[in-house]
Amino acid sequence: MNLLQVLQDEKNNNQKGGIYHLTQIKLTYNTNRIEGSMLSEEQTRYIYETNTIFMENGESTAKVDDILETVNHFSCVDYMLDIALEPLSETMIKRFHKILKLNTSDAKKSWFRVGDYKSMPNVVGGQETSLPSNVPAEINKLLAAYHQKNEITVYDIIDFHYQFEKIHPFQDGNGLAGRLIMFKECLTHQIIPFIIEDEYKFFYYRGLSEYPNIKEYLVDTCLSAQDNYRSMLGYFFSEN
Repeated sequence: MNLLQVLQDEKNNNQKGGIYHLTQIKLTYNTNRIEGSMLSEEQTRYIYETNTIFMENGESTAKVDDILETVNHFSCVDYMLDIALEPLSETMIKRFHKILKLNTSDAKKSWFRVGDYKSMPNVVGGQETSLPSNVPAEINKLLAAYHQKNEITVYDIIDFHYQFEKIHPFQDGNGLAGRLIMFKECLTHQIIPFIIEDEYKFFYYRGLSEYPNIKEYLVDTCLSAQDNYRSMLGYFFSEN
């Protein structure tokens, strides 16, 4: 089975209820939830399937940015599938960020560079990240080292993700872009992809924080997520 081809075909055919449909909802819900979105998985599903939103448990409000970033992420997944066979590039990474942040409140800030690298230093998890002036060179160095590898493995993709998040090239939205890059690179190199679920957010963040000392924390979290996606595939393709 060529998973990328299946995802592309189901996307292009606007097929409902298949692996593409489920991937869109689960990937978008979990990655946005990790970043603080208050939308539930059912609300995410409703937005995807009906382009409207309903409120749960008597709720009467929803953050506009949560809704915009959900819709943007659906578009970004489609873009990711369209260019999945192309080598990962700086232009592609910036395009991810531009789509993810389109029309959000961040996009209205004069100092926030949508689709471009950060203009001000930032800290993540209490750790300093690359200074804005160093980001272009460090991203190009990271990409060059990655493309020099003879064969990309899931471990290389996880390591790239850590290095990318350590640089933290954008003012915000780095995790969203970084997790899409991981999914894209798995498809590119015919590796079963994975979705970091919100319920394992603590283990994911611990894995990033401890990666220089104990790589297994992040690796095991990603491999466990890969097992979950493999189970999803098993449901859809067990009789093929």
